[in-house]
Amino acid sequence: MNILTADDRTLTELDHGRIGRLINQQERHSHPMATVLEEAELLPSREMPPDVVTMHTRLLLADLQTGRELKLTLCYPADAEPARGFVSVLSPVGMSVLGLRVGEVARWRLPDGWEGSARVEAIEFQPEAHGIYTL
Repeated sequence: MNILTADDRTLTELDHGRIGRLINQQERHSHPMATVLEEAELLPSREMPPDVVTMHTRLLLADLQTGRELKLTLCYPADAEPARGFVSVLSPVGMSVLGLRVGEVARWRLPDGWEGSARVEAIEFQPEAHGIYTL
């Protein structure tokens, strides 16, 4: 099991810039995503490996405690609809999966203190792998 820290993440330069603007609207230095943005490896969209979770990636997670599988699409806050599987990148789960590779483990803590963990089992759709670089 591979548990990543913020400096083990890989982000596209475009995702990095867009998410940075989102958290600039809040307290940038106190936002948990700030560490990920500061420490992640950045790549041009065209160089992103197809097994990395980027924005608008549809992925399959397996809960490490229950084994239950969950499909979700990583999106921006304005597009979030958790009941339909669209999870905001600024949510605890969204922040934990951004920049992970297939086989790696995401860990998060919800505001009520509950902690979860899940392995990225598969990427069903990643924009960059399909030649979509500006989504």
